[in-house]
Amino acid sequence: MDIEIGAEAEDKSFNRRVAITVVALSIFMGLCGVKDGNIVQAMQQAQSDGVDAWNEYQATKTKLHIDETAVDQARLLAVSGGETTRAAVNLETVRLEAEMGKYRSEIPALKARAEGYAGQYDALNVHDDQFDASDALISIAVSIAAVAALVEIPAALWASWAFGALGVVMGLAGFLGWSLHSALLGKLLG
Repeated sequence: MDIEIGAEAEDKSFNRRVAITVVALSIFMGLCGVKDGNIVQAMQQAQSDGVDAWNEYQATKTKLHIDETAVDQARLLAVSGGETTRAAVNLETVRLEAEMGKYRSEIPALKARAEGYAGQYDALNVHDDQFDASDALISIAVSIAAVAALVEIPAALWASWAFGALGVVMGLAGFLGWSLHSALLGKLLG
């Protein structure tokens, strides 16, 4: 009878370790999921702002091209026209050249702004990948822990802890802004 009580107590101890592992990893995974969701929203905003900035950049370049073409056409018209036509063309050319100067000065700033949004997106994507890797590793750890509880093999629980530890490290990297990034996991999960 004493032997059975000892074995039963040992089984409960093992199952408690499995349960604590699953609860701790699940809580951490939930917190990572919230943060990852916020990062994804920020990525979507950066991508949207980047698209808007590139559209504004393209529109400005298009307006510059249209004004350059209009100046060329006006100059051709001035050659074939009379004095009144030349005077009107000169006034229009001055106006168009002022607009072209404005567009030329805006273009570099618009391009830099659009590239800035692309950089912001890329920086956020690193942390998104970290949270994705954390989620995958912790999911594996919880699955292995469930199997460990069924088969009652300590090595399986240790494997669960190893995957869980890697998942926690990746999650902490996402929370704390560490530059830890697995290119292999990024490719597999991307």
